[in-house]
Amino acid sequence: MRLLLSTIASLLLAGTAVAQTPEAERIIVSTVVAEHERHIGLLERMVNQNSGTLNAEGVRATAEMVRAELEPLGFDVRWIDMSQTGRAGHLVATHDGGGKNILLIGHLDTVFEPDSPFQTFVRDGSRATGPGIGDDKGGVVVIIAALRAMQAAGTLEGSNVTVFLTGDEERPGTPLEIARRDLIAAGRVADYALEFENLATENGAEFGTIARRSAASWTLTTGGRTGHSSGVFNDTLGYGAIYEMARILDAFRRELPEPNLTYNVGVIAGGTPAGIDADGFRVEASGKTNIVAETAVARGDLRTLTPEQDARVRARMAEIVGQNLPRTTAELVFAEDGYPPMAPTPGNSALLDRLNQVNRDLGLPEMAPFDPARRGAADSGFVAADVDTLGGLGIAGGLAHAEGEWADLDSLVRQSQRAAVLIGRLSLGE
Repeated sequence: MRLLLSTIASLLLAGTAVAQTPEAERIIVSTVVAEHERHIGLLERMVNQNSGTLNAEGVRATAEMVRAELEPLGFDVRWIDMSQTGRAGHLVATHDGGGKNILLIGHLDTVFEPDSPFQTFVRDGSRATGPGIGDDKGGVVVIIAALRAMQAAGTLEGSNVTVFLTGDEERPGTPLEIARRDLIAAGRVADYALEFENLATENGAEFGTIARRSAASWTLTTGGRTGHSSGVFNDTLGYGAIYEMARILDAFRRELPEPNLTYNVGVIAGGTPAGIDADGFRVEASGKTNIVAETAVARGDLRTLTPEQDARVRARMAEIVGQNLPRTTAELVFAEDGYPPMAPTPGNSALLDRLNQVNRDLGLPEMAPFDPARRGAADSGFVAADVDTLGGLGIAGGLAHAEGEWADLDSLVRQSQRAAVLIGRLSLGE
Protein backbone atom coordinates (compact mmCIF):
# COMPACT_ATOMS: atom_id res chain seq x y z
CA MET A 1 0.00 0.00 0.00
CA ARG A 2 2.82 2.40 0.88
CA LEU A 3 4.44 1.66 -2.48
CA LEU A 4 1.12 2.22 -4.30
CA LEU A 5 0.56 5.59 -2.65
CA SER A 6 4.13 6.57 -3.42
CA THR A 7 3.61 5.67 -7.08
CA ILE A 8 0.38 7.68 -7.22
CA ALA A 9 2.07 10.68 -5.66
CA SER A 10 4.95 10.46 -8.13
CA LEU A 11 2.54 10.41 -11.04
CA LEU A 12 0.64 13.39 -9.68
CA LEU A 13 3.78 15.41 -9.08
CA ALA A 14 5.01 14.58 -12.57
CA GLY A 15 1.78 15.99 -14.03
CA THR A 16 1.15 12.88 -16.12
CA ALA A 17 -2.05 13.40 -18.11
CA VAL A 18 -3.88 10.34 -16.93
CA ALA A 19 -7.25 9.89 -15.27
CA GLN A 20 -7.26 11.39 -11.82
CA THR A 21 -7.21 8.79 -9.08
CA PRO A 22 -9.62 8.29 -6.18
CA GLU A 23 -6.77 9.31 -3.90
CA ALA A 24 -6.37 12.59 -5.77
CA GLU A 25 -10.07 13.23 -5.48
CA ARG A 26 -9.93 12.60 -1.74
CA ILE A 27 -7.21 15.25 -1.54
CA ILE A 28 -9.45 17.62 -3.52
CA VAL A 29 -12.33 17.08 -1.10
CA SER A 30 -10.22 17.59 2.01
CA THR A 31 -8.41 20.62 0.60
CA VAL A 32 -11.67 22.43 -0.10
CA VAL A 33 -12.82 21.78 3.46
CA ALA A 34 -9.49 22.89 4.94
CA GLU A 35 -9.51 26.14 2.95
CA HIS A 36 -13.15 27.02 3.52
CA GLU A 37 -12.50 29.99 5.81
CA ARG A 38 -9.82 31.24 3.43
CA HIS A 39 -12.30 31.29 0.60
CA ILE A 40 -14.96 33.01 2.69
CA GLY A 41 -12.37 35.71 3.42
CA LEU A 42 -11.67 36.06 -0.28
CA LEU A 43 -15.39 36.29 -0.99
CA GLU A 44 -15.74 39.02 1.63
CA ARG A 45 -12.95 41.09 0.08
CA MET A 46 -14.40 40.71 -3.39
CA VAL A 47 -17.92 41.63 -2.29
CA ASN A 48 -16.68 44.69 -0.43
CA GLN A 49 -15.02 45.91 -3.63
CA ASN A 50 -17.78 47.56 -5.59
CA SER A 51 -17.79 46.38 -9.19
CA GLY A 52 -21.04 47.67 -10.61
CA THR A 53 -20.94 47.23 -14.37
CA LEU A 54 -20.43 50.95 -15.01
CA ASN A 55 -17.72 51.22 -12.32
CA ALA A 56 -14.82 50.38 -14.64
CA GLU A 57 -12.19 51.00 -11.96
CA GLY A 58 -14.00 48.69 -9.54
CA VAL A 59 -14.34 45.94 -12.14
CA ARG A 60 -10.62 46.13 -12.86
CA ALA A 61 -9.82 46.06 -9.13
CA THR A 62 -11.89 42.89 -8.76
CA ALA A 63 -10.06 41.38 -11.71
CA GLU A 64 -6.74 42.08 -9.99
CA MET A 65 -7.94 40.10 -6.96
CA VAL A 66 -8.59 37.17 -9.26
CA ARG A 67 -5.25 37.59 -11.01
CA ALA A 68 -3.49 37.38 -7.64
CA GLU A 69 -5.20 34.01 -7.05
CA LEU A 70 -4.64 32.44 -10.46
CA GLU A 71 -1.09 33.44 -11.38
CA PRO A 72 0.43 31.48 -8.45
CA LEU A 73 -1.43 28.42 -9.78
CA GLY A 74 0.47 28.67 -13.05
CA PHE A 75 -2.16 30.50 -15.10
CA ASP A 76 -1.26 33.00 -17.79
CA VAL A 77 -3.60 35.90 -16.98
CA ARG A 78 -4.42 38.69 -19.41
CA TRP A 79 -6.84 41.61 -19.48
CA ILE A 80 -8.93 42.38 -22.57
CA ASP A 81 -9.76 46.08 -22.58
CA MET A 82 -13.32 46.86 -23.63
CA SER A 83 -13.32 50.65 -23.39
CA GLN A 84 -14.51 50.76 -27.02
CA THR A 85 -17.80 49.22 -25.84
CA GLY A 86 -18.14 51.56 -22.86
CA ARG A 87 -17.14 48.87 -20.36
CA ALA A 88 -14.04 47.92 -18.38
CA GLY A 89 -13.04 44.63 -19.99
CA HIS A 90 -12.67 40.90 -19.41
CA LEU A 91 -10.17 38.72 -17.54
CA VAL A 92 -8.91 35.60 -19.30
CA ALA A 93 -6.63 33.06 -17.63
CA THR A 94 -5.22 29.98 -19.37
CA HIS A 95 -3.47 26.88 -18.08
CA ASP A 96 -2.46 24.48 -20.83
CA GLY A 97 -1.30 21.27 -19.23
CA GLY A 98 -2.60 19.06 -22.03
CA GLY A 99 -5.88 17.20 -22.18
CA LYS A 100 -9.23 18.54 -23.25
CA ASN A 101 -9.85 22.26 -22.89
CA ILE A 102 -12.37 23.15 -20.19
CA LEU A 103 -13.81 26.67 -20.37
CA LEU A 104 -14.93 28.13 -17.02
CA ILE A 105 -17.29 31.12 -17.35
CA GLY A 106 -18.21 33.74 -14.74
CA HIS A 107 -18.38 37.51 -14.40
CA LEU A 108 -16.73 40.24 -12.34
CA ASP A 109 -19.47 42.88 -12.40
CA THR A 110 -22.66 43.25 -10.36
CA VAL A 111 -25.89 45.23 -10.72
CA PHE A 112 -24.99 47.36 -7.69
CA GLU A 113 -23.30 50.60 -8.74
CA PRO A 114 -21.36 52.82 -6.27
CA ASP A 115 -24.49 54.87 -5.51
CA SER A 116 -26.38 51.82 -4.22
CA PRO A 117 -26.90 51.72 -0.44
CA PHE A 118 -26.15 47.97 -0.55
CA GLN A 119 -22.35 47.72 -0.44
CA THR A 120 -21.12 45.46 2.37
CA PHE A 121 -20.52 41.78 3.10
CA VAL A 122 -22.22 40.68 6.34
CA ARG A 123 -21.84 37.14 7.71
CA ASP A 124 -24.22 35.36 10.05
CA GLY A 125 -22.94 31.82 10.55
CA SER A 126 -23.24 29.87 7.31
CA ARG A 127 -25.24 32.63 5.63
CA ALA A 128 -23.91 35.92 4.30
CA THR A 129 -25.35 38.89 2.48
CA GLY A 130 -23.71 41.34 0.13
CA PRO A 131 -23.90 42.90 -3.32
CA GLY A 132 -23.15 40.29 -5.97
CA ILE A 133 -22.33 37.66 -3.36
CA GLY A 134 -24.03 34.98 -5.41
CA ASP A 135 -24.24 36.71 -8.78
CA ASP A 136 -21.46 36.20 -9.45
CA LYS A 137 -18.65 36.68 -6.97
CA GLY A 138 -19.55 33.47 -5.18
CA GLY A 139 -19.22 31.66 -8.50
CA VAL A 140 -15.79 33.20 -9.09
CA VAL A 141 -14.66 32.01 -5.66
CA VAL A 142 -15.94 28.50 -6.46
CA ILE A 143 -13.67 28.52 -9.54
CA ILE A 144 -10.67 29.62 -7.48
CA ALA A 145 -11.34 27.13 -4.68
CA ALA A 146 -11.72 24.29 -7.18
CA LEU A 147 -8.49 25.13 -9.00
CA ARG A 148 -6.55 25.43 -5.74
CA ALA A 149 -7.81 22.01 -4.67
CA MET A 150 -6.80 20.56 -8.03
CA GLN A 151 -3.30 21.98 -7.60
CA ALA A 152 -3.05 20.45 -4.12
CA ALA A 153 -4.06 17.07 -5.55
CA GLY A 154 -1.75 17.32 -8.56
CA THR A 155 -4.54 17.20 -11.12
CA LEU A 156 -4.26 20.82 -12.27
CA GLU A 157 -0.79 20.39 -13.71
CA GLY A 158 -1.98 18.06 -16.46
CA SER A 159 -5.26 19.91 -17.10
CA ASN A 160 -6.13 22.36 -19.86
CA VAL A 161 -8.30 25.09 -18.33
CA THR A 162 -9.44 28.50 -19.56
CA VAL A 163 -11.10 30.90 -17.10
CA PHE A 164 -13.13 33.64 -18.79
CA LEU A 165 -14.65 36.31 -16.53
CA THR A 166 -16.59 39.04 -18.30
CA GLY A 167 -16.77 42.54 -16.85
CA ASP A 168 -20.19 43.46 -18.22
CA GLU A 169 -22.52 40.48 -17.87
CA GLU A 170 -25.18 42.47 -16.07
CA ARG A 171 -25.21 45.28 -18.64
CA PRO A 172 -23.28 44.29 -21.76
CA GLY A 173 -21.32 46.85 -23.69
CA THR A 174 -22.10 47.75 -27.27
CA PRO A 175 -21.70 46.69 -29.95
CA LEU A 176 -22.37 43.23 -28.59
CA GLU A 177 -20.41 41.60 -31.39
CA ILE A 178 -17.26 43.17 -29.95
CA ALA A 179 -18.26 42.81 -26.29
CA ARG A 180 -18.65 39.03 -26.67
CA ARG A 181 -16.21 38.40 -29.52
CA ASP A 182 -13.49 36.89 -27.33
CA LEU A 183 -15.85 34.75 -25.27
CA ILE A 184 -17.37 33.29 -28.43
CA ALA A 185 -13.88 32.54 -29.74
CA ALA A 186 -12.97 30.78 -26.47
CA GLY A 187 -16.10 28.65 -26.75
CA ARG A 188 -15.23 27.56 -30.28
CA VAL A 189 -11.92 26.02 -29.20
CA ALA A 190 -13.19 24.51 -25.94
CA ASP A 191 -14.17 20.87 -25.49
CA TYR A 192 -16.56 21.61 -22.62
CA ALA A 193 -17.92 24.79 -21.01
CA LEU A 194 -18.90 25.15 -17.35
CA GLU A 195 -20.73 28.29 -16.21
CA PHE A 196 -20.58 29.43 -12.58
CA GLU A 197 -23.75 31.46 -12.07
CA ASN A 198 -25.92 30.70 -9.02
CA LEU A 199 -26.78 27.10 -8.18
CA ALA A 200 -30.48 26.41 -8.77
CA THR A 201 -32.27 25.18 -5.64
CA GLU A 202 -35.83 24.47 -4.55
CA ASN A 203 -37.16 23.05 -1.29
CA GLY A 204 -33.68 21.98 -0.24
CA ALA A 205 -32.92 20.16 -3.52
CA GLU A 206 -30.12 21.23 -5.86
CA PHE A 207 -30.45 21.16 -9.65
CA GLY A 208 -28.27 21.17 -12.72
CA THR A 209 -28.66 23.75 -15.48
CA ILE A 210 -28.58 22.26 -18.97
CA ALA A 211 -30.60 25.07 -20.60
CA ARG A 212 -31.26 28.77 -20.27
CA ARG A 213 -33.60 30.95 -22.24
CA SER A 214 -32.58 33.90 -24.36
CA ALA A 215 -33.16 37.54 -23.45
CA ALA A 216 -33.97 40.08 -26.13
CA SER A 217 -35.72 43.44 -25.98
CA TRP A 218 -38.11 44.92 -28.51
CA THR A 219 -39.73 48.30 -29.15
CA LEU A 220 -43.15 48.62 -30.77
CA THR A 221 -44.23 51.99 -32.15
CA THR A 222 -47.67 52.60 -33.59
CA GLY A 223 -49.00 55.64 -35.38
CA GLY A 224 -52.39 56.99 -36.36
CA ARG A 225 -54.12 60.03 -37.74
CA THR A 226 -54.95 62.54 -35.07
CA GLY A 227 -58.05 64.69 -34.91
CA HIS A 228 -61.26 65.22 -32.99
CA SER A 229 -62.45 62.12 -31.19
CA SER A 230 -65.88 62.39 -32.81
CA GLY A 231 -64.29 61.06 -35.97
CA VAL A 232 -62.58 58.01 -34.48
CA PHE A 233 -63.22 54.78 -36.43
CA ASN A 234 -64.37 56.65 -39.56
CA ASP A 235 -62.66 56.39 -42.95
CA THR A 236 -60.77 59.63 -42.44
CA LEU A 237 -59.20 59.12 -38.98
CA GLY A 238 -59.36 55.37 -38.52
CA TYR A 239 -58.56 53.87 -35.14
CA GLY A 240 -55.60 55.86 -33.87
CA ALA A 241 -52.29 54.71 -32.44
CA ILE A 242 -53.52 53.43 -29.07
CA TYR A 243 -56.15 51.10 -30.52
CA GLU A 244 -53.52 49.74 -32.91
CA MET A 245 -51.14 49.18 -30.00
CA ALA A 246 -53.90 47.42 -28.03
CA ARG A 247 -54.72 45.20 -31.02
CA ILE A 248 -51.13 44.06 -31.39
CA LEU A 249 -50.44 43.42 -27.71
CA ASP A 250 -53.69 41.52 -27.27
CA ALA A 251 -52.90 39.41 -30.33
CA PHE A 252 -49.49 38.63 -28.81
CA ARG A 253 -51.29 37.51 -25.64
CA ARG A 254 -53.75 35.28 -27.49
CA GLU A 255 -51.73 33.88 -30.38
CA LEU A 256 -48.13 33.44 -29.25
CA PRO A 257 -48.27 31.21 -26.14
CA GLU A 258 -46.21 28.01 -26.25
CA PRO A 259 -43.94 26.20 -23.77
CA ASN A 260 -40.78 28.02 -22.61
CA LEU A 261 -41.83 31.31 -24.24
CA THR A 262 -42.51 34.64 -22.54
CA TYR A 263 -42.93 38.12 -24.02
CA ASN A 264 -43.34 40.77 -21.38
CA VAL A 265 -44.45 44.39 -21.93
CA GLY A 266 -42.44 46.49 -19.51
CA VAL A 267 -43.39 50.08 -20.35
CA ILE A 268 -46.03 51.74 -22.55
CA ALA A 269 -47.31 55.21 -23.41
CA GLY A 270 -49.69 56.69 -25.96
CA GLY A 271 -51.05 60.10 -26.88
CA THR A 272 -50.38 63.19 -28.94
CA PRO A 273 -47.43 63.19 -28.69
CA ALA A 274 -45.77 60.15 -27.05
CA GLY A 275 -42.16 58.97 -26.98
CA ILE A 276 -39.48 56.95 -25.22
CA ASP A 277 -35.96 57.99 -24.21
CA ALA A 278 -32.78 56.75 -25.88
CA ASP A 279 -32.16 54.18 -23.14
CA GLY A 280 -35.65 52.74 -23.55
CA PHE A 281 -36.55 53.14 -19.88
CA ARG A 282 -38.65 56.31 -19.62
CA VAL A 283 -41.73 57.30 -21.61
CA GLU A 284 -43.62 60.57 -21.96
CA ALA A 285 -47.08 61.20 -23.33
CA SER A 286 -49.78 63.83 -23.31
CA GLY A 287 -53.22 64.08 -24.81
CA LYS A 288 -56.88 64.77 -24.23
CA THR A 289 -59.91 62.54 -24.15
CA ASN A 290 -61.30 64.25 -27.24
CA ILE A 291 -58.16 63.78 -29.38
CA VAL A 292 -57.40 60.60 -31.33
CA ALA A 293 -53.92 59.42 -30.35
CA GLU A 294 -51.17 60.05 -32.86
CA THR A 295 -48.42 57.86 -31.38
CA ALA A 296 -48.05 54.94 -28.98
CA VAL A 297 -44.87 53.19 -27.91
CA ALA A 298 -44.20 50.07 -25.88
CA ARG A 299 -41.05 48.22 -24.91
CA GLY A 300 -40.71 44.66 -23.69
CA ASP A 301 -38.64 41.51 -23.79
CA LEU A 302 -38.72 38.12 -25.48
CA ARG A 303 -37.34 34.93 -23.95
CA THR A 304 -37.03 31.69 -25.91
CA LEU A 305 -35.41 28.31 -25.35
CA THR A 306 -33.92 27.57 -28.78
CA PRO A 307 -32.79 29.58 -31.81
CA GLU A 308 -35.54 27.88 -33.83
CA GLN A 309 -38.22 28.98 -31.39
CA ASP A 310 -36.79 32.48 -31.33
CA ALA A 311 -36.89 32.82 -35.14
CA ARG A 312 -40.40 31.37 -35.36
CA VAL A 313 -41.85 33.66 -32.68
CA ARG A 314 -40.20 36.77 -34.10
CA ALA A 315 -41.68 35.98 -37.50
CA ARG A 316 -45.16 35.52 -36.02
CA MET A 317 -44.85 38.78 -34.07
CA ALA A 318 -43.95 40.57 -37.30
CA GLU A 319 -47.02 39.06 -39.02
CA ILE A 320 -49.30 40.32 -36.25
CA VAL A 321 -47.76 43.79 -36.36
CA GLY A 322 -48.34 43.97 -40.10
CA GLN A 323 -52.12 43.47 -39.89
CA ASN A 324 -52.85 47.14 -39.33
CA LEU A 325 -56.16 48.64 -38.37
CA PRO A 326 -57.43 51.27 -40.85
CA ARG A 327 -55.33 54.45 -41.03
CA THR A 328 -52.66 53.15 -38.63
CA THR A 329 -49.02 52.11 -38.87
CA ALA A 330 -46.86 49.86 -36.69
CA GLU A 331 -43.15 49.08 -36.45
CA LEU A 332 -41.51 46.37 -34.34
CA VAL A 333 -37.74 46.64 -33.75
CA PHE A 334 -35.60 44.14 -31.86
CA ALA A 335 -32.49 45.44 -30.10
CA GLU A 336 -29.17 44.00 -31.23
CA ASP A 337 -27.85 43.43 -27.69
CA GLY A 338 -29.85 40.31 -26.86
CA TYR A 339 -28.56 37.19 -25.17
CA PRO A 340 -28.88 33.96 -27.20
CA PRO A 341 -30.42 30.88 -25.58
CA MET A 342 -28.47 28.01 -24.08
CA ALA A 343 -30.62 25.36 -25.71
CA PRO A 344 -31.03 21.91 -24.13
CA THR A 345 -28.93 19.39 -26.08
CA PRO A 346 -27.91 15.75 -25.63
CA GLY A 347 -24.37 16.97 -25.00
CA ASN A 348 -25.51 19.24 -22.16
CA SER A 349 -27.52 16.37 -20.67
CA ALA A 350 -24.45 14.13 -20.91
CA LEU A 351 -22.45 16.74 -18.97
CA LEU A 352 -25.05 16.67 -16.21
CA ASP A 353 -24.75 12.87 -16.21
CA ARG A 354 -21.00 13.28 -15.69
CA LEU A 355 -21.66 15.67 -12.81
CA ASN A 356 -24.09 13.23 -11.25
CA GLN A 357 -21.43 10.52 -11.40
CA VAL A 358 -19.24 12.93 -9.43
CA ASN A 359 -22.10 13.44 -6.98
CA ARG A 360 -22.48 9.69 -6.49
CA ASP A 361 -18.75 9.23 -5.95
CA LEU A 362 -18.61 12.10 -3.44
CA GLY A 363 -21.74 10.99 -1.60
CA LEU A 364 -23.66 14.10 -2.67
CA PRO A 365 -27.28 14.16 -3.88
CA GLU A 366 -27.86 13.77 -7.59
CA MET A 367 -29.18 16.78 -9.46
CA ALA A 368 -32.14 16.82 -11.83
CA PRO A 369 -32.32 19.33 -14.71
CA PHE A 370 -33.80 22.65 -13.66
CA ASP A 371 -36.75 24.16 -15.51
CA PRO A 372 -35.16 26.62 -17.99
CA ALA A 373 -38.25 28.84 -17.84
CA ARG A 374 -37.17 29.70 -14.31
CA ARG A 375 -33.61 30.70 -15.13
CA GLY A 376 -32.40 33.97 -16.57
CA ALA A 377 -30.05 34.41 -19.49
CA ALA A 378 -26.29 34.20 -18.98
CA ASP A 379 -23.00 34.43 -20.85
CA SER A 380 -23.10 30.66 -21.38
CA GLY A 381 -25.63 31.36 -24.14
CA PHE A 382 -22.86 32.84 -26.28
CA VAL A 383 -20.87 29.58 -26.34
CA ALA A 384 -23.58 26.93 -26.08
CA ALA A 385 -24.09 26.73 -29.84
CA ASP A 386 -20.46 25.62 -30.24
CA VAL A 387 -19.68 23.50 -27.17
CA ASP A 388 -21.47 21.24 -24.68
CA THR A 389 -22.31 23.47 -21.73
CA LEU A 390 -23.38 23.02 -18.11
CA GLY A 391 -24.48 26.00 -16.02
CA GLY A 392 -25.39 26.94 -12.47
CA LEU A 393 -22.16 25.72 -10.85
CA GLY A 394 -21.87 28.73 -8.52
CA ILE A 395 -23.04 28.92 -4.91
CA ALA A 396 -26.60 28.70 -3.62
CA GLY A 397 -28.46 31.72 -2.36
CA GLY A 398 -31.24 34.11 -3.18
CA LEU A 399 -32.47 37.64 -3.85
CA ALA A 400 -30.07 38.12 -6.74
CA HIS A 401 -30.17 41.69 -8.12
CA ALA A 402 -31.90 42.92 -4.97
CA GLU A 403 -30.78 44.49 -1.71
CA GLY A 404 -30.34 41.66 0.76
CA GLU A 405 -28.80 39.27 -1.82
CA TRP A 406 -27.56 36.30 0.19
CA ALA A 407 -25.49 33.14 -0.14
CA ASP A 408 -25.32 29.79 1.62
CA LEU A 409 -21.64 29.57 2.53
CA ASP A 410 -21.83 25.82 3.09
CA SER A 411 -22.71 25.39 -0.58
CA LEU A 412 -19.32 26.89 -1.42
CA VAL A 413 -17.75 23.66 -0.18
CA ARG A 414 -20.01 21.31 -2.15
CA GLN A 415 -19.82 23.31 -5.35
CA SER A 416 -16.03 23.65 -5.22
CA GLN A 417 -15.61 19.92 -4.63
CA ARG A 418 -17.99 19.05 -7.46
CA ALA A 419 -16.31 21.48 -9.84
CA ALA A 420 -12.75 20.41 -9.06
CA VAL A 421 -13.47 16.72 -9.58
CA LEU A 422 -15.55 17.35 -12.71
CA ILE A 423 -12.95 19.64 -14.31
CA GLY A 424 -10.21 17.08 -13.73
CA ARG A 425 -12.25 14.19 -15.06
CA LEU A 426 -13.28 16.12 -18.17
CA SER A 427 -9.79 17.38 -18.98
CA LEU A 428 -7.71 14.36 -17.93
CA GLY A 429 -10.26 11.66 -18.78
CA GLU A 430 -12.02 9.34 -16.37
